Amino acid sequence: MVSLPHPSVLHGAVSASCLCCRKGKDQFDNLEKHTQWGIDVLEKYIKFVKERTEIELSYAKQLRNLSKKYQPKKNSKEEEEYRYTSTRAFLATLNEMNDYAGQHEVISENMTSLITAELTRYVQELKQERKSHFHDGRKAQQHIETCWKQLEASKRRFERDCKEADRAQQYFEKMDADINVTKADVEKARQQAQLRHQMAEDSKAEYSSTLQKFNSEQHEHYYTHIPNIFQKIQEMEERRIVRIGESMKTFAEVDRQVIPIIGKCLDEITKAAESVDHKNDSQMVIEAFKSGFEPPGDVDFEDFTQPMKRTVSESSLSNSRGDGKSEPKFGSKSKGKLWPFIKKNKSPKQQKEPLSHRFNEFMTSKPKIHCFRSLKRGLSLKLGAGPEDFSNLPPEQRRKKLQQKVDELNRDIQKEMDSRDALTKMKDVYIKNPQMGDAASVDHRLAELGQNIEKLRLEVQKFEGWLAEVEGRLPARSEQPRRQSGVYEAQNPSGVNSCAQDRESPDGSYTEEQSQETEMKVPATDFDDEFDDEEPLPTIGTCKALYTFEGQNEGTISVAEGELLYVIEEDKGDGWTRIRRNEDEEGYVPTSYVEVYLDKNAKGAMTYI
Repeated sequence: MVSLPHPSVLHGAVSASCLCCRKGKDQFDNLEKHTQWGIDVLEKYIKFVKERTEIELSYAKQLRNLSKKYQPKKNSKEEEEYRYTSTRAFLATLNEMNDYAGQHEVISENMTSLITAELTRYVQELKQERKSHFHDGRKAQQHIETCWKQLEASKRRFERDCKEADRAQQYFEKMDADINVTKADVEKARQQAQLRHQMAEDSKAEYSSTLQKFNSEQHEHYYTHIPNIFQKIQEMEERRIVRIGESMKTFAEVDRQVIPIIGKCLDEITKAAESVDHKNDSQMVIEAFKSGFEPPGDVDFEDFTQPMKRTVSESSLSNSRGDGKSEPKFGSKSKGKLWPFIKKNKSPKQQKEPLSHRFNEFMTSKPKIHCFRSLKRGLSLKLGAGPEDFSNLPPEQRRKKLQQKVDELNRDIQKEMDSRDALTKMKDVYIKNPQMGDAASVDHRLAELGQNIEKLRLEVQKFEGWLAEVEGRLPARSEQPRRQSGVYEAQNPSGVNSCAQDRESPDGSYTEEQSQETEMKVPATDFDDEFDDEEPLPTIGTCKALYTFEGQNEGTISVAEGELLYVIEEDKGDGWTRIRRNEDEEGYVPTSYVEVYLDKNAKGAMTYI
């Protein structure tokens, strides 16, 4: 009979293997916790960068709102204030702060695209990779645990069979030693013992095979599978660490990239601050507020010992520019008052005359319209509305206001004339090509534009008359170049009457004397040729005819291919260019028919590509 080793002989080796399995499982748990912590750190950094971008956007928005808040309002008094160097420097500072805010927006955008978006995508990939590695580790751990359970089951079966074989052997020996037991019972006990021993041998062989298989799997597990999985987890973790370091470097680089531009903004602010010129600002204030009044003369001594000859000083503050002459007469060069009911210096003869006689004399010696105009001006001042001719202002301020009004009206006239020219060209096109539109449809608008231009010209004449009064000269016809392609509007005779007078508001706050009254008379003009009264337009360049054009309509000119001509008016966007062949021949040609070479030094010239 074969003696079998007791199963406890292999118990130590099997227990050591079990301990290694448990330790391997514990290491997986630790690594799983650590890698999850690494992902949490990465997500925390992403959140930090995201909040930084929100702060940058909020800061940029606040800077823009601040810059917008202090920008001058359009068409307001603030725009006039920004002609001084100090306020222009402040305006430049506001503009640079707007650009400064834009750089903070760039920081936010770059951090969002280069850090937040990239790391968010990387975190998702990292989670998937981590999940895959630990899935492989758990699978390998479950496999070795399954092999271990099979080994345990084989060992327990072998141990049980060995014990059964020992009991059967002892029973057989007991039966064989007992003389009272029949031979058949002894034989039966012997066969049972042999069967148990055979079963133990089979269990031993199975256990040995299972053990060898387990040892092979265990070696493969701890020396191949697990090291590979741990290596992949290590590489994954190292990539995470490198990635977060690169993101921190990018975080600094994004800020560093905008530093030069921010520096330029600050340099421009410094440059604007250095451009502040206190002397220039002071001179502008002087020019803006100088009144044009002459300082008052010395106050004369008033002799009260002669009551009947008591007079008012002719150089007092109330009439600083008076000369104390006798009663003025209409049309003379002497000076008088416009306001009929204001106290004036009177001669003894005038003091003895009745009031009604003096009033009738005043009404007959000056046009009544001047009286009512003066009363109307005084009433408007009382009501708080300034007069149309700005007579409530000091002379220098009044001159500036009148000049501004004249320039504004001239600009409006030019706009209306440009519109009229465009409509005239459109009408010519419609006449030439009736399928494009009805030429009669623009006649009503052309008539309206003619009326508007006439009204504006009358307004210009009126304000130029007042401006001439202030400047002490007769009003001259405006020399501003006017381009006219239609028919001249008739100019009705009009006059601007201004008598020699002192302008004084009813409350006595302002007094102005005029040396003489002037009367403007503008002679009427007939409907002459289109360009009879205006100077020839200056040449602004040359052109070469690309194709032959037959100018059959009024206002156009015929050109031959290759012909060189002068350009006197560029294309205004309607497809026509005005050219000149000689002093007597000029007209419009299609812009597409000529190649234009504008003189860069010519006023208003544009570059054609």
